[in-house]
Amino acid sequence: MRGGDVDASVETLKGVGPRLAERLAKLGLRTVRDLAEHLPRDFLDWDEAGSFADLATGQEATVRCTLVRARVRPTRRRNLKIVEAVVADESGTRLRAIWFNQVHVANIEAGTTLLVHGVLEPGATFRVERHEVAGESAGLKTLGLVPLYPAGESVSPNKLLELSERALGPARWLHDPLPAELASAERLPLRADAIRAGHRPRTLREAVVARERLAFEELLRLQLGFRDRRRALEDGASAPALGADGELVRRYREALPFTLTDEQEHAIAEIRRDLARPRPMQRLLQGDVGSGKTVVALYALLRAVEKGFQGALMAPTETLAEQHLLTLEPLCAALGVRITLLTGSLKGEVAGAQVVVGTHALIQEGVDLRKLGVAVVDEQHRFGVEQRRALTEGRTAHVLHMTATPIPRTLAQTVYGDLDVTEIARPPANRKPVLTRWVSHERSAEAYRRLRRHLADGRQAYVVCPLVSESETTEARAAEQEAERLRAAELSGLQVGCLHGRLRPGERREGMDAFKRRKLDVLVATTVIEVGVDVPNATIMIVQEADRFGLAQLHQLRGRVGRGADQSYCLLVSRPKEELTDEAQRRLQALVETTDGFALAEVDLELRGEGQLLGTRQSGLTDLKFARLVRDRHLIAQAREWAERLDGTDADILAPLAREAERIANSRGFA
Repeated sequence: MRGGDVDASVETLKGVGPRLAERLAKLGLRTVRDLAEHLPRDFLDWDEAGSFADLATGQEATVRCTLVRARVRPTRRRNLKIVEAVVADESGTRLRAIWFNQVHVANIEAGTTLLVHGVLEPGATFRVERHEVAGESAGLKTLGLVPLYPAGESVSPNKLLELSERALGPARWLHDPLPAELASAERLPLRADAIRAGHRPRTLREAVVARERLAFEELLRLQLGFRDRRRALEDGASAPALGADGELVRRYREALPFTLTDEQEHAIAEIRRDLARPRPMQRLLQGDVGSGKTVVALYALLRAVEKGFQGALMAPTETLAEQHLLTLEPLCAALGVRITLLTGSLKGEVAGAQVVVGTHALIQEGVDLRKLGVAVVDEQHRFGVEQRRALTEGRTAHVLHMTATPIPRTLAQTVYGDLDVTEIARPPANRKPVLTRWVSHERSAEAYRRLRRHLADGRQAYVVCPLVSESETTEARAAEQEAERLRAAELSGLQVGCLHGRLRPGERREGMDAFKRRKLDVLVATTVIEVGVDVPNATIMIVQEADRFGLAQLHQLRGRVGRGADQSYCLLVSRPKEELTDEAQRRLQALVETTDGFALAEVDLELRGEGQLLGTRQSGLTDLKFARLVRDRHLIAQAREWAERLDGTDADILAPLAREAERIANSRGFA
């Protein structure tokens, strides 16, 4: 194999037929290149012991020995086969070695030299976990740095090790796309050499250097791709320059019942600068729950209105769109601004509205937003790239993206590299951190007693039902049943409402309005209240079976309380601790320890890796094989620096990186 053969199917490798190829495809391994780039997740460092006699009982080691004889020992269990052998090490020490379900070992010829790795058990028996015939490839699985590959149920790590060895031959022909100036300045190995060292390092340090070399190239390609995407968006695009703040914005500030925080003012200043230019704004506003992003977003929408344009706010769900309308409508009415709601089940009059709030229905055919000046995309990570682009397609509009799932700035600049990033990291000063407690089911009665005490003081509460199904219908039924149960039991005598995604839009708005006007004491709800709900008098939340929820989702739910000046509480109810996974325990404990969304994002990344984070972008650019965003922040900074230094470099020099980016996009269906 040479050159182009590295992109050939895995079936071109010896021993890979259609069935194995199908199993490899489930791991994303379809070509020889995929196998070559599938690096070990870790290495075991196994030294060779000179003799069985040197080992203590229970010690794990690798020993070079000769097979004296072997046989399959019969057992009463049909699915258990034991191979029993006599082996002799180089000092002449003999002992009994056993293999489980490795019948082929009995066919190895007597006198063959083996490397066996295993554990010395009582009775001078060596239980073999791995072995190989000594020869040209000896030591690959049983000696030195033994690679551990990310595998699946249908393909074992050992099979991946065997196949990776065959893929490394063609991989030596992989071209190196990095500019020579960069590779020389950073003293980086060639790509093909880094691939080999990543699989078969002589030292652990060599493996780290190899992975970082490949990760750096990946991050550089990412930064250059974001730069090109941003330029493509800006090329020939224009948006109305909205100039300085006008009379409408002045009246808006006066109408607010509070003073904006310094961080909100800073965010507004950055947006103001963007809106004053004829280039379309592409800015991400990320802030923790309750930090006041909606106030900033309305500022941007009103800037469009006061210059004779429309503003549009697009939310991922009807419930969130309705919540935004409930929040914005009183302010808009006070300012004389016409606002309407447009969702899949509710059609508003768009042409005459100055501000339109809606779901993806805003981008459906026949919706007339020709005067769109500013678009706000809330919880933007829930929309695909094409959906966000469709909102402004054919129009000249500024776009403000918002998310209440914050990530640290260094990571945001990588994941959202084609956007300018603004943070509102802290909530208003009068907000007290929500006190969070974690209790098991047997103490849930105590949680409801505490809830009743708060209700007696005139407060309100949420009870969040557990995730019981992927079906919205099943979730709705469970929430209604739980509301009925609570009315008859723990919350008898109280006004208990129920909110879920299967209610009609009018019913949802009536329910939320009744809760806001304190006609309901408790709102039993599904995760439809995860974002957007703002009732300052609600000061306590009980989350049932909290271990079923993800960390980010729990933090979003908790953000529905603590929105006023009073102390608020969140009670997480779970199964007993001993029944929970370590990850579930870490999630719940992290919520008890901090209310900082940025800190929790770090924990979430550690627990789940970058896959979830990167998946939110729905873009081929951010599929990373080698880089790890939390661990590789120094490489992110280095890649950003080099992307800036290479700006203006001859296109021919950067062409190999561009072709590599295009190849990856094509292979993953993002072309």
